Amino acid sequence: MNKTHTLLPTPRTVHWGHFDAALSPVLEIESGDTVVVDTVSGGLEDAIQPERMRPEHRLIAETVPQIMGPHILTGPIAIRGAQPGDTLEVRILDIELTQDWAWNVIRPLKGTLPEEFPHLSRRVIPLNRQAGIAHLPWGADIPLRPFFGIMGVAPPASYGRVSSIEPREFGGNIDNKELIPGSSLFLPVFVPGALFSAGDGHAVQGDGEVCLTALETSMKGRFQFVLHKAPLNFPRALTPTHYIAMGMDPDLDDAARQALRHMLDWIVALKGWSREQAYVFCSLACDLHVTQLVDGNKGIHAMVRRELLDPLRT
Repeated sequence: MNKTHTLLPTPRTVHWGHFDAALSPVLEIESGDTVVVDTVSGGLEDAIQPERMRPEHRLIAETVPQIMGPHILTGPIAIRGAQPGDTLEVRILDIELTQDWAWNVIRPLKGTLPEEFPHLSRRVIPLNRQAGIAHLPWGADIPLRPFFGIMGVAPPASYGRVSSIEPREFGGNIDNKELIPGSSLFLPVFVPGALFSAGDGHAVQGDGEVCLTALETSMKGRFQFVLHKAPLNFPRALTPTHYIAMGMDPDLDDAARQALRHMLDWIVALKGWSREQAYVFCSLACDLHVTQLVDGNKGIHAMVRRELLDPLRT
């Protein structure tokens, strides 16, 4: 029988700013198990008002070393039997905001327009969780659409320790706002156990994440982990409405080509069409969206509506 586990954020169960195949798992589960993963977001400076932090969040911010990147990640979680060459399906069952505030920061030399915004600027934004609204102090209300910016497995051991900033083939800082409850993220496995971690909660984000950060906040997710004994070379996702293939590269054009090629591979495998037929289909029915512009490796995600490819929906 499949089990449900809870993984709380503590100094023992988080790693701050990096992925590393050498990290020891803080929880080991079976394929098919569900884990409620609780996460926190930001250091003492990001919160601006540290007294508003949950006690465990403040303890982490005061005691856990920040290495390389800014993201506090809960995990890693090992899935028994996972081996390099497998695929880990992460079913996003539910996402819950856990506090009534979020933060946003502009950093010098970062973001999409660093020459126009060369200053450090921080702000805390109140969240109305009941109404599902963020109240911006200059007069705009934005509906919340929470998702995890970071979901990833351990990188290949040969990479050593890598920053949490750049998304790569193991997932990580994907920042894809389409990964809402009801979606599945598929990740290639590079090390025994897969070693999944999550964090970087976003209450809401536009495609692009142009000023560097979204509405960053703490949240918990309920994930079911399903191991597939089949290879995958790059993250992809299935949402309630779309097939999503991804590309990540410092050059946005190359990221777009990468995402398109991954979508062509997927369509050919699904439908048995020739690659040229899939290419024509994508010109008519595939939308390329900018995922984010600010994480070193820029992101493009290619989206095709499920009813166009899924025979059960036609």
